[in-house]
Amino acid sequence: MKRSHRLIGMTRYILEHPMQLISLPFFSKQYDAAKSSISEDLTIMNQMLKEEGIGYLESIAGAGGGVRYIPQYEQKQSINFINTLAKRLEDPDRILPGGYLFMSDILGEPNTVRTIGRLFANAFAPLNIEAVVTVATKGIPIAYAVASFLNVPVVIVRRDPKITEGSTVSINYVSGSSRKIQTMVLTKRSLAQGSTVCIIDDFMKAGGTIDGMKNLLKEFGANVAAIGVLAEAEDEEDERVVNDYTSLLQISNVDVKNAHIEVSPGNYFE
Repeated sequence: MKRSHRLIGMTRYILEHPMQLISLPFFSKQYDAAKSSISEDLTIMNQMLKEEGIGYLESIAGAGGGVRYIPQYEQKQSINFINTLAKRLEDPDRILPGGYLFMSDILGEPNTVRTIGRLFANAFAPLNIEAVVTVATKGIPIAYAVASFLNVPVVIVRRDPKITEGSTVSINYVSGSSRKIQTMVLTKRSLAQGSTVCIIDDFMKAGGTIDGMKNLLKEFGANVAAIGVLAEAEDEEDERVVNDYTSLLQISNVDVKNAHIEVSPGNYFE
């Protein structure tokens, strides 16, 4: 096999298996090539990944070593993407009753959701995340995008139990926006005890739902290492029950009467 053909095959495999340790003998056997040739190929690949601003290859020495693809996203690209997304959300036609924004179209765009997932994965990659947790809302596409880059499963917290999920753990929590007592459940088989997780949500006001998920995850002994939200509401800061989080966008000055809204970058780059 020509080197160019081998490079295409190896690159495809590595991009489809992020955060996974891949041994040199695996590639050597797969493409019938010497380890020295594979090592040279990986050096070329690592250089191109860095130049494209989409990550790098981490080398692990030793008998059980190999390489691991760490997804990243160049800061300049990240800034441009977030600013473009903010401009799109400032369209006054998106304003809904209660100061919410219509975002379903954006969350239905595979490329946009994939980039959002890449940004969160870039921030959370060093945390050794073992599962991405979200609630059964519009945040599910983002959670799957993040999980695809971190190469971990998605765990979905639901408002009501499903008979197909077996036994569950449930808690009551206070919704941050409506101040109502609500229930959320998680099947016992979905998450191993003591897992390190990140929580992903599409929108956060006071953070009651996220705080509820944190309390539910305590029942599993989980370590919530990170919280990522696509957009946060600035006017809820005084009532917020969640403080340690990463947001891509911040929504402020929602004037329903005059059809005006301001959207700015969140705390992602802080």
